[in-house]
Amino acid sequence: MARRGSRSSKRPYAAGHRPLDMGRLESLPRTQTGPGGAEFTVRRVRGGAKTYICPGCNQTIAAGTPHVVAWSNESLFGPERGLEERRHWHTSCWDRHLW
Repeated sequence: MARRGSRSSKRPYAAGHRPLDMGRLESLPRTQTGPGGAEFTVRRVRGGAKTYICPGCNQTIAAGTPHVVAWSNESLFGPERGLEERRHWHTSCWDRHLW
C-alpha cells in the first residue's frame, strides 16, 4: 500500500543542498594496525561526558576532548569481546604508535 500524507521533511525541494561536513567523515570506523601488529577498528570521537585514561601515556583524557577509540578485530573470544575491551586513546598517542 502506498504511503499517503506529507512528503519527507528531511530536505524540502526548495531548500539548497547542504555542503558535506568532512569532520563527520572522520568518525567513520576504519581498520588499522595496532598494538602487537593486530588489526584494530579505530574510530575518532568528539568526546563525551566521561574521562578516560589513555593506555599510550597513562594520562587522563578530559571529558569533552576529541580522541580515538580502538578495539581489536582479533579477539580470541570473538568480535563482541573485542568491542567490550575497547580503549580510549589520545589521538596523538594512537597516531604516534605509543603501544
